Amino acid sequence: MKFINKKIGMLWAVMLLTVLNAGAQEIIKDTVPPAKKSSNKRQKIDGVVATVGDYLILDSDIDKNFIELSSQGNSIKDISRCQMLGMLMEDRLYAHQAIQDSIVVTDAEINGMMDERIAAMLEQTGGTMDKLVKFYKKDSEEDFRSYFFDVLKMGKLTNEMRKKIVEKVEVTPEEVRNFFKKIPQNELPEFGEEVEVSQIVIQPKVSQEEKQKVIDKLNSFKKDIQEGGSSFFSKAVLYSQDPGSKSNGGYYKMNRKTPFVKEFKDVAFSLDEGQISAPFETAFGFHIIYIEKIRGQEVDLRHILLMPKITEESMNDAKEEITNIRQKIVSGQISFADAARSSSDEKETKTNGGALINPKTLDTKFDMTKMDPVLYGQVSNLKTGEISAPFEDEDQSGKKMYKIVMVTNKIPTHTADYAKDYLKIKDLALKEKQIKEIGKWTTEKIKETYIKVNGEYRNCEFESNWLKK
Repeated sequence: MKFINKKIGMLWAVMLLTVLNAGAQEIIKDTVPPAKKSSNKRQKIDGVVATVGDYLILDSDIDKNFIELSSQGNSIKDISRCQMLGMLMEDRLYAHQAIQDSIVVTDAEINGMMDERIAAMLEQTGGTMDKLVKFYKKDSEEDFRSYFFDVLKMGKLTNEMRKKIVEKVEVTPEEVRNFFKKIPQNELPEFGEEVEVSQIVIQPKVSQEEKQKVIDKLNSFKKDIQEGGSSFFSKAVLYSQDPGSKSNGGYYKMNRKTPFVKEFKDVAFSLDEGQISAPFETAFGFHIIYIEKIRGQEVDLRHILLMPKITEESMNDAKEEITNIRQKIVSGQISFADAARSSSDEKETKTNGGALINPKTLDTKFDMTKMDPVLYGQVSNLKTGEISAPFEDEDQSGKKMYKIVMVTNKIPTHTADYAKDYLKIKDLALKEKQIKEIGKWTTEKIKETYIKVNGEYRNCEFESNWLKK
């Protein structure tokens, strides 16, 4: 869509590609665009091409960002070195201002992120820590971790500052309407094929015997920590089945508005600093919580999650149950929606007749090209009103279940329609307004911040006034 400012696409792509995405991907052999040639070249001091507040940017940082963009499948042919430097300077400006605004990023958060990121990089590349250290040209693992900590911290500060800049930006229905009206008819965006889906979930039953096993194990962890001097952190790393916190020792920072399940929050806010809870159950399994620090309305805690074992017999019973439900729907004895309300084990969807909500858009439509691969595999060949065969699935914590899904509506690829695509158009209008707000903020902060651009890069034509001309 030519009419919508091209800057939207580029800026938001780069905003997603922060240094938080730094990885150990195999170097892509791609052409890195050269900087503009200068008729008056000056020697770069130690490779420093720019300074923004307390942050330095090296010439090699530009090369690394081109490699990162390429390795993630993005085209770099239209991005010059001057543009890339401008993007890096924006990142440093955000991070610098985040510190000035006292945005807090804890070492515990960054260490947790680092452990997760390193584990992911090693898994993706099939490499070793030694290879990772060598890839980043560091002398030791300690040297690499120190470097990576700083990279991740800057990235986190950058993201938090961006959020703060746009957190209060909203669009009114009138602004959305005006945004849509100004798009020429021949430049209206096209939206891809979408689908609306409902599902019924049957979870295998867990025996009391299996529940007691994990309760006993959690109690033994608690005893080892309180009486044997074991570390809660190490127990969580070794045994917790929560993928979101396992690698950083079960750590979470939360307040009463944090979107955790009620049972978890009730226990967390009933404990004093230094206390460990008794084992308790949520929909995810059984937990124990340790309160590390209470800071007003916020708590720093660690937890260990264990899930009772699901037997093969329980899985077979669940499959048989959902097969019978499907047969009743197909034979016309009950509607899919009524079956979901009466039989589904998924609380989030059963009251809506099994209708799935897209977590990204908060409506019922899913873009077929961006759908979860498992769900896509089940619905891609279904017509409206058809129901899948029972299939096994698992949630993010690894909890297994059986499902059937029905396509309630398929929407073909089409040109944007204001009434039908209001939420998508609203999102485009909001992005445009957020970018304008970021541009305004950037212009103001450039004036207030110490910025220096060195050597041939002073000949660049930046979109922002980095040269303060």
